[in-house]
Amino acid sequence: MIIGIDLGGTQLRAGWVQEDVLSSIRSEKINAKGSTDEILQQLFSFIDAMITPGVEGIGMGVPGLVDASTGLVYDVVNIPAWKEIPLQYKLQERYKLPVVVDNDANCFALGEFYFGKGKGFHSMVGVTLGTGLGSGIILNNKLYTGANGGAGEFGAADYLDHSYEYYASGQFFQNIYGIDGETVFKQASEGQIKALNMYAQMGEHLGKALKSILYALDVELIVFGGSVRKAYPFFNKTMWQQLNTFAYKKCIDRLQVHVSELENSGLLGAAALVMNRTA
Repeated sequence: MIIGIDLGGTQLRAGWVQEDVLSSIRSEKINAKGSTDEILQQLFSFIDAMITPGVEGIGMGVPGLVDASTGLVYDVVNIPAWKEIPLQYKLQERYKLPVVVDNDANCFALGEFYFGKGKGFHSMVGVTLGTGLGSGIILNNKLYTGANGGAGEFGAADYLDHSYEYYASGQFFQNIYGIDGETVFKQASEGQIKALNMYAQMGEHLGKALKSILYALDVELIVFGGSVRKAYPFFNKTMWQQLNTFAYKKCIDRLQVHVSELENSGLLGAAALVMNRTA
């Protein structure tokens, strides 16, 4: 049994994962404006309630940069006090269990690899499409985080006059048209042509981002997560039109692209961090 923990900017969630089963999910609002120690004590109290003799490890996903070799966490989104904290060490010291901490995009990729669309594949990229564009990389059945924990930040790469994230995520609608993504999704669902054209444009940008990923990594599978994945039918055509211009046709012929169907992928992925480390 592994405890999977998902630390969001506003909420703390956790559950027990045993084989493919997630149970005893609990959550509470996090004191995001608290001091480093106040938030850490809240986290300890939260985990204390889940520790039982059957627990063999703790995996935790955080919205920030993580040094995978040390478990140091930097610049956690929406928690100003956590600029640099040795979170993995703190948890290991308290619970005397194997602990693995990583960022939430890596957790998403691992969750899909162990429990979702990634089963049976050896290489994949989990792409989180929301207000940002993040990704986690699986190569040869293992999570790849890079020398400093920053691998997979394709959204930050320069593109046109900004970055891929600016054009190829939910930001696109506000950045280019001054309208929020939820409104565009509702309008597209009603068949409004203007909204559908916006998604077509976003899909073209996303296709170009995916080509950059494929030139670098040549993976078997791409899985979309995040809130924008629900709009896949609105942008998949133009996305694939771009993918089909890829220089190496065999790569595209063999590539599979799927949309995540996992519920609680953050919790499953956090638990999978421990599985991946011990595999």
